[in-house]
Amino acid sequence: DTVTTHYVGTIASDGSTFGSSLVRGSPFITEIGVGKLIKGWDEGVLQLTRGARAILKVSPDYAYGARGFPPLIPPNAALEFEVELLEIRPSSKASSESTDSD
Repeated sequence: DTVTTHYVGTIASDGSTFGSSLVRGSPFITEIGVGKLIKGWDEGVLQLTRGARAILKVSPDYAYGARGFPPLIPPNAALEFEVELLEIRPSSKASSESTDSD
């Protein structure tokens, strides 16, 4: 699926912002659930419905782990994302799959 979101991402330990679609001035559009993003984002956003807002609290294991994402995110950082799901479009693969019956 492709999702359109607004988000603000912060380091949980100090509240510093490392990314924001609001500051950038345009929504974040990406495929979800296919391993392109951190696991916490994939799993968290997949639970939302259109128009929903949530705070995703992501442990280091579901974020960037021991490697971090220098220089923005230090190693072993827990992250928080304030997310609003603006739109979700099913992938063409999912919408074209058929079900077989016996």
